[in-house]
Amino acid sequence: MVKNGQIALADVKRVLRRYWWIVPIAVLGCGALALAAAFVLPKKFTSTTLVLVDQPTVPAEYVRPVITEDLNHRLSSMQEQILSRTRLQPIIDKFGLYAGDRGKVHMDDLLDRLRAAVQVEPMTPMPGTQNRQLPGFYVKVTFPNPQIAQQICTEITSMFMEQNARDREGQATRTTSFLSSQLDEAKAKLDEQDATLAQFKRQHTGELPEESQANLSLLTGLNTQLEANTQQLSHAQQEKTYTETLLSQQLANWKATLTGQNPVTVDQQIASLQEQLAAMEARYTTQHPDVIKLKNNIEELQERNADPSRAPAVLNPSLPATEPAHIQELRARLRQADLLIADLTKRQGQIQEEIQVIQARVQATPVVEQQFKEITRNYQTALDFYNELLKKRDNSAMATDLEHQQESEQFRVLDPPSLPSEPSFPKKPLFAGGGLGAGLALSLALLYLLAMSDKSMHTERDVELALKLPVLALVPSLELAGTGATRSRARDLHDAMNSDI
Repeated sequence: MVKNGQIALADVKRVLRRYWWIVPIAVLGCGALALAAAFVLPKKFTSTTLVLVDQPTVPAEYVRPVITEDLNHRLSSMQEQILSRTRLQPIIDKFGLYAGDRGKVHMDDLLDRLRAAVQVEPMTPMPGTQNRQLPGFYVKVTFPNPQIAQQICTEITSMFMEQNARDREGQATRTTSFLSSQLDEAKAKLDEQDATLAQFKRQHTGELPEESQANLSLLTGLNTQLEANTQQLSHAQQEKTYTETLLSQQLANWKATLTGQNPVTVDQQIASLQEQLAAMEARYTTQHPDVIKLKNNIEELQERNADPSRAPAVLNPSLPATEPAHIQELRARLRQADLLIADLTKRQGQIQEEIQVIQARVQATPVVEQQFKEITRNYQTALDFYNELLKKRDNSAMATDLEHQQESEQFRVLDPPSLPSEPSFPKKPLFAGGGLGAGLALSLALLYLLAMSDKSMHTERDVELALKLPVLALVPSLELAGTGATRSRARDLHDAMNSDI
């Protein structure tokens, strides 16, 4: 007997020995039923095709693709679009599917049937490869008619290829259009910044940072010119003073000659000029023009004093007085000195005005430099943004051209949709194997129930468990000689005796 659900090996052997016929009957019966169901159930045929994903002919290093979305995501999106009502209902109408149910079943239910008949399975990459991109996918269509299944598979595959090409081309075109509009806006901002920069340069000509060194150099040159002009002006004023002194002496001598008074002798003039020469040599070098000119005058007077014939004659007071040539020359030199002084004074004023302008520019340079940096920074930012957008737009335009020329990532059908010759459902071997397995499971379940329902005692352990008394003696099992039938009857008699106990 079986107690508490614990089945011993002896129980198993006893049940199998008595009810062995249940196993073949259950196995054969279930197998036959499953095989019959395989013949009776409506057959379905599956048409399959493989779509490969061809990589772009131009490497991504040269033309960066615009579409960077993962192919698995795009494939899921395309599957939802293709299996939508608007795409599947034309297929039902085109091939006349479910003609018998068109008036009885709602169109949504028919669409669900067709949607369930279409399967899209991604192709797994080869193990060990570094490229994890989707190499392709399978399109499978299951339908009762093999020809219709092949036609539907062809139609669905064409939809995938057209949808992929249309999506890629449309996205590339939209990207290029968007970048073009952004580029136009960036160009307008860049032109605005360029105009602002040009206007600022015009308003602050000479005060820009790059002109600061030139202004300093120009200021240094103007200071040098001012110093040289000041020296020339001082020299001209000294020359004028000397000429005026010399002219007054010569006029006094000439007037004394006219009136018959004792004129200033030549020796006195020489002595006076020598005193002036000594004073000038103390201030200037021997190569100074005034020193050289004074020496020439002294030499000329000395020559005139040595040659009495060159001495000025005493004029007749009754004749009209005409200034000698040397006095006229001194007057001409005095006029030239006045003109030179006036010119140098004017030039000095101009140089001072230019120095003031340059100094104002140098003083304004720090403020202008700060403003110029801000304007230049804004201009450079606008220029960089424009150049970046220009590169992206050009790359997007090339990617769009690749999409138009179908040189980018494309779907390619490796094999056309197959025409199935054998049904994919039901499969007789699978049904037969499943029936046999189910029969075996059923037979084992029945044997287990039989073993659990058996309350007879067959062993010492069963007696002790049932009566809760120790066993004092055992009756041995007698084996009777005879045929197999006799031994079987003896075994049954033995079991009956045990059950009586």
